[in-house]
Amino acid sequence: MSDFEIDDDGIQIDDVKAVRREGRDELRALMRAQIQIGKARREPVAKPAPVRPPGHRPGAWPVGTSPPGPPPERQIPAHVWDAAVRHYRNTEHFPDQPCDCGNCPEETR
Repeated sequence: MSDFEIDDDGIQIDDVKAVRREGRDELRALMRAQIQIGKARREPVAKPAPVRPPGHRPGAWPVGTSPPGPPPERQIPAHVWDAAVRHYRNTEHFPDQPCDCGNCPEETR
């Protein structure tokens, strides 16, 4: 700001007249200075800590939920999974050719 100081008392009438003469940029600077003075006067608000549910264990999945993916009791052997994937790919991408997954009956191969 050019030739006047902003008191802690606020904006004076002379300040407003000077700002109107100087233009829009000076008005923005004056208002920003007022906002900074107001922010400096306030004490920062203390944020309360978030409430943790009872029995909370950091890093653990909440009780009654599980991580994404199939549950551990439904483990599919690798050779069965590979055959199922091969069958799906054959039926989706090559429907007119016989399937070679190993699980299809002979009449569909």
